[in-house]
Amino acid sequence: QVQLVESGGGWVQTGDSLTLSCAASERTFIQYAMGWFRRAPGKDREFVAAISGNGGKTYFADSVKGRFGISRDYGKNTYLEMHSLKPEDAAVYYCAARTEGGDDSDYLSRAEYDFWGQGTQVTVSS
Repeated sequence: QVQLVESGGGWVQTGDSLTLSCAASERTFIQYAMGWFRRAPGKDREFVAAISGNGGKTYFADSVKGRFGISRDYGKNTYLEMHSLKPEDAAVYYCAARTEGGDDSDYLSRAEYDFWGQGTQVTVSS
């Protein structure tokens, strides 16, 4: 059972940058792909970004391409770098982990992720 804890959320203004962190209870490098999802009020949880177990592949939702980056270290930590934030980026952001492998589409699907954090709130004011 992998436990995930997100941090780094907060209140920012439009155009600002923010980096979210996800700390796992055990080493996730290689064995687990990591993903970030978000849920805005009144909306379903949606895919934001994902990174493969060895960090060699990354995936982004169209809405954040060119503005967000995802990275991971060789141990337990995964990061979501967010730039040029917009009010529509405001949401609770969740970190998730899944056993590495499968098709590219599996990285984007929340149903494929086995472990989830509690989320961290990001608020963007206009």
